[in-house]
Amino acid sequence: MKAEVDQNIIVYFRGEYLPLSQARVGILTHALHYGTGVFEGIRGYWNDAEQELFLVRPREHYERWKQNCGLLHIDVPESAEHLCEITAELALRNAFHTDIYIRPLAYKSAERVGVRTDDYDAFALVALPFGAYLPDRGLHAGVSAWRRINDNAIPARGKICGAYVNSVLASDDARRAGFDEALLLNESGHVAEGATCNLFMVRKGQLITPSVTENILEGITRASVMELAWHQLGLSVVERPIDRSELYLSDELFLTGTAVGVAPVVRVDHRPVSGGEVGAVTSEMQRLYVDAVRGYLPAYRKWLLPAFASQQQAEERGGQLLKR
Repeated sequence: MKAEVDQNIIVYFRGEYLPLSQARVGILTHALHYGTGVFEGIRGYWNDAEQELFLVRPREHYERWKQNCGLLHIDVPESAEHLCEITAELALRNAFHTDIYIRPLAYKSAERVGVRTDDYDAFALVALPFGAYLPDRGLHAGVSAWRRINDNAIPARGKICGAYVNSVLASDDARRAGFDEALLLNESGHVAEGATCNLFMVRKGQLITPSVTENILEGITRASVMELAWHQLGLSVVERPIDRSELYLSDELFLTGTAVGVAPVVRVDHRPVSGGEVGAVTSEMQRLYVDAVRGYLPAYRKWLLPAFASQQQAEERGGQLLKR
């Protein structure tokens, strides 16, 4: 999104609620120079009928974030439950009545030169109004010349800040070449994922996706789609390597991720997928996912944390959160 961010938005920075304009780091911050940070992405969807903002699987996101922080020996002392409460408080303080994106960021905060890490850790939570990340039409994707990072170099399953240069390079090349999104192969030559999202393929009646051992992000939206596919459509998901040429021969392709939701791909490398139209399985997965995250499917309310209602409950317990 190219629009300037409102500097008056309230964020959580180093233990305080304050305007974004006051949440600043020094130019020598370790993470700025060496990429020693770990971020997460969480979505919130506004339900106008209920006048409620639903946070999608925030506990799972925060648990993953804290685990990934351990890859860089970054300590986030707050529990996943408390991080959910802080996020709900941000939604309340900013009076968000729209879809939002939450960006937790933990990083090495020492201000010095030198790659050695230390015990100076910090974290911040930022919530922003956020619409569609990719075009809502069918996407034209291109296979990138850049390979997906390897686990023995930088763990791809962790959202490590420095690792996302890999995604930036692939995305930049794709857009300069006229594509909407990049698809990356791993060092084995198999399809890994999009620059910022996981990939699913429909072929010969099967829903197929690369395994988590193919240097992909262990996506929470990916897991949600797999659950919906099985319980709502009766489709089991096959996790296996995917060859590049299979993309050209597939019946349907779609991408999944926190920011993108479920995004159909209708062309790959100038070759049409499913006749260049969004396929039936993809359309149904899109509908199911949207209905689930907006609270329209009772069976999937378990995924959702109602931000305003949960904050009211916290205040009724004595306002513990507001006093921290």
